Amino acid sequence: MTVKIALTQTPWTGDKESMIARHEDYARQAAAQGAQAICFQELFYGPYFGITQDPKYYAYVETIPGPTTERFRALARELGMVVVLPIYEEDQPGVYYNTAVVIDADGTVLGKYRKHHIPHLPKFWEKFYFRPGNVGYPVFDTAIGRIGVYICYDRHFPEGWRELGLNGAEIVFNPNATAPGISNRNWELEQPAAALANGYFIAASNRVGAETNEYGDDAVTFYGSSYVVGPDGMFVGEWASSTDAEMRVWEVDLDQIRVVRERWQFYRDRRPDSYVAITAR
Repeated sequence: MTVKIALTQTPWTGDKESMIARHEDYARQAAAQGAQAICFQELFYGPYFGITQDPKYYAYVETIPGPTTERFRALARELGMVVVLPIYEEDQPGVYYNTAVVIDADGTVLGKYRKHHIPHLPKFWEKFYFRPGNVGYPVFDTAIGRIGVYICYDRHFPEGWRELGLNGAEIVFNPNATAPGISNRNWELEQPAAALANGYFIAASNRVGAETNEYGDDAVTFYGSSYVVGPDGMFVGEWASSTDAEMRVWEVDLDQIRVVRERWQFYRDRRPDSYVAITAR
């Protein structure tokens, strides 16, 4: 089964409404190119506010369902497209999560994933804004197949990738806000290694550009480079730009999963009975 999936990367425009409108336009462009699913960057409708610790950014929270979810439900239904929608979720006042909503091609909200691993280091002060995720590692049956989500800093932790594989994921969408430095090499290695180890596709989107319109000289420069990698650990097509806003579509063949897994029998040969110390340390 061959499907087309789209990823987007774009700088912060300066206001929430124009960001949402820009991503609606990206979705329409993707649909016009035949895309059947689209995933936006981490916290797509705002700046990456983890750069600072400021309560004013709590104003970006939304409930699920809420206005942005409903808006993209209607768009998903109109376009017949699966949408992975990363938002700042309010569970109740003061209880907030870094979340991605999964909307099926008929506009049905299938569920959500909450980011498990929350960094707290210079310019990534996320513990100020988010509680750790608590809804497990769900996999959703969609019009394009079984998909999961793993968000940004999560990608450094192989256990969650494996949970998604054990839960039946065929494509894992990985929205990011990743800045240059030591992460550049990680970006080249981690998702391909996870895709190979778990025998599924990974579609990784990243923010791009410097949010100087929000943070001035303190802004970091996100490097885009969104990509898709197959279950054999090989990149599918070309990466997106490292400097420019872009919406790009990739075609993936889900039948490749069976071919790779029958060649590399990692699920058969794994030894969970021998890994007893992992969660105790």
